[in-house]
Parts: sequence; structure tokens; C-alpha cells
Amino acid sequence: MSFKSLPFWLTAIVGSTLAAPLYAEDAIFSLPSGATVGVEVIESLHLDKEQTRLTNILLHPAHADDATHELPEYCVLVANAQLSSDRVRITTQDATCIETNDAESAIYSGSFNASAYSGDGQYGLACDSEACTLSPGDAFTLTLDESVSIYAQDNPSAEINAIRRQANGEGVANPIPSEQPAPSESSGDTSATAE
Repeated sequence: MSFKSLPFWLTAIVGSTLAAPLYAEDAIFSLPSGATVGVEVIESLHLDKEQTRLTNILLHPAHADDATHELPEYCVLVANAQLSSDRVRITTQDATCIETNDAESAIYSGSFNASAYSGDGQYGLACDSEACTLSPGDAFTLTLDESVSIYAQDNPSAEINAIRRQANGEGVANPIPSEQPAPSESSGDTSATAE
């Protein structure tokens, strides 16, 4: 089984939005204890008698009818999976999420402690046999073991881009100074000088 590294996925999710400015510095991503969110695995995983535990598996948001809350669309959760009898117990540790609003975005990365429960309310996801496979598209819910409060992180790239956009005739975004005449206005002066 080929698992891409955690840095690969975090770079993919964060890198695509670094050009957008942040929300206000006091922006906070929060969920209450006991909240449920829908997720799915990013890559297929298989557990059996020979491999009963996987660490650093990656999850991202998915629609789940019985979820009480939704994660931001761009979100990666790091989790562990443990096969126990006919159930897979999944627990998360960390999350990196990006909330977007028009041209603005906020990046949150921090502790996210949650566990997977099946539809019958029991801890762990039920498997058909002593082996269990989870694939993208197999949505399930996580229940938060404790409340989550993560403040938005600094985004230097976004701040630099915001300054460039605000520049009045200066900077990379506007290389022609505002007081310099447009090329069409200066063409007449050039011909007069040549004569």
C-alpha cells in the first residue's frame, strides 16, 4: 500500500491558499465537546491480524447525515487506526483546516481529539470480519472528546500579497509608477525630439 507522507498533504492543502489574505487576527476555529463531524480516509487502508494498527492516517471532511457540525472544506486530520476484534477504532490527534470567505482565508492547525463511533453508538467502526478495509467515499462520523479552539495562524505570504495589492503605483503588482506618463502620451514627445 502506498501512503503519501503527511508533509505532502499539508503542503497540498495549505499551499493552494497562501495567496489569500487572512481573516482578523482574533479569528478562531471552534467546536464544542461532543460535536460530531463527517470524515473519510484520503487513501484506502486495510487492517487484519497481521497489521492491526496504522498510525498517521489522513482524513478529510465528508458528508454524513448524522453529523451535528461541518468541518471547513479544506481540512486534513491526522489519526491512528486500531483493529480490535470486529471493529476499527480511529482516534485523531491534530487537524489543519482552512476557512475561506471570498478572497480571505484563515489557516488553523492544532490539537483535535476525536474518536470514531458507529451508527449504533458503540466505539469504533464495525467490520464484516476480522479484516477491515476503509476506502475514500466510506464516510463516518467522529465525536469530539473535548472542545476544540484553534486560533488562526500568521500567513506571511498572504500579508505580503495584500501589501502588493494595496500599493499605489509601486511594487510587483503595479510596476509602472503612477506619475509616469502612459506610453501613448509619451510617443508624441519622442517624435518631436527625434526631429
